[in-house]
Amino acid sequence: MPPVTVTYSKNVFIPLTNLCRNDCGYCGFRSRPGGIKGYIMRPEEVRDLFRRRGDAKEALFTFGERIEETDVGRILLDEIGYSRMTDYLIDLCEIAIEEGLLPHTNMGVVDYDDLRRLKPLNASMGLMLETTAIVDAHRNSPGKDPALRVNTIEDAGRLRIPFTTGILLGIGERREDRIRSLQEIARIHEEYGHIQEVIIQPFHPKPGTRMENHPPPTFDEIRDAVMLARRILPDDVAIQVPPNLTDFKRLIACGANDLGGISSVTPDYINPEAPWPSIEELQRQIFPYILKERLPVYPKYIEMRWMGEKTRDLVLRYSNELEGDH
Repeated sequence: MPPVTVTYSKNVFIPLTNLCRNDCGYCGFRSRPGGIKGYIMRPEEVRDLFRRRGDAKEALFTFGERIEETDVGRILLDEIGYSRMTDYLIDLCEIAIEEGLLPHTNMGVVDYDDLRRLKPLNASMGLMLETTAIVDAHRNSPGKDPALRVNTIEDAGRLRIPFTTGILLGIGERREDRIRSLQEIARIHEEYGHIQEVIIQPFHPKPGTRMENHPPPTFDEIRDAVMLARRILPDDVAIQVPPNLTDFKRLIACGANDLGGISSVTPDYINPEAPWPSIEELQRQIFPYILKERLPVYPKYIEMRWMGEKTRDLVLRYSNELEGDH
């Protein structure tokens, strides 16, 4: 039997803004009155980060949801000449492609028209479902309504956008909620065929949040979720576990086969207490499994030409380079 291959992407993490209309009980990234100050990265800051990317091929845009619905968000957007975050992001995706990076955008709940505008400029996109359950952690977060998130994921399918989603463990959901969430993701993929990977993400408590004293999920809970995902999800959907937050080698034996994006130049801004392992460390730790670099769009969708039109030449070039390396 051939050894298992586990994939990952080399990225640069762009924490474009820490503003957000949601106020989740576990989030330590979001700005708060009297705490972390709100910001938006300016174009020159983003371009500078692109140019310091090393050998990264993916520009991961992660930030708060619909910041134009917040007072500070409207002010800061106006200062850089925009009224909506989508318009700013479109320009930054253009810059990323110019600099040789493949955009992968994760911007929360997005309506169909904005997804349609972003599609040509993204190799892939993503939105964590998190859970289909109603949990207290989301009580101040209108964008965490499960129906809204399901609708965004379905709209991405209608537009043939290669997509990443996932579940968040330990935020007040039960095991049966995890099963229902995974079943919902499976249903969507079976209808639209666009979900390339599902992240099994454990909650990590953050100081200063409502859930700072809430215990994180145990390894047994994480392992069980990975095994549920492999049983419930179609075989063509990868199961991703973050290598800086999990005992990933033991989870590979349970069905995980992807480690997500890893950066050599930027930290995990969502979980800054958990640094990325280096690629060399991963190669040592993962043996006897084989570690293989991939792009933010999976090979199946490259063959189907589902990546954004403006990323296509870059995707094909990098894809050929990776095939040559392997």
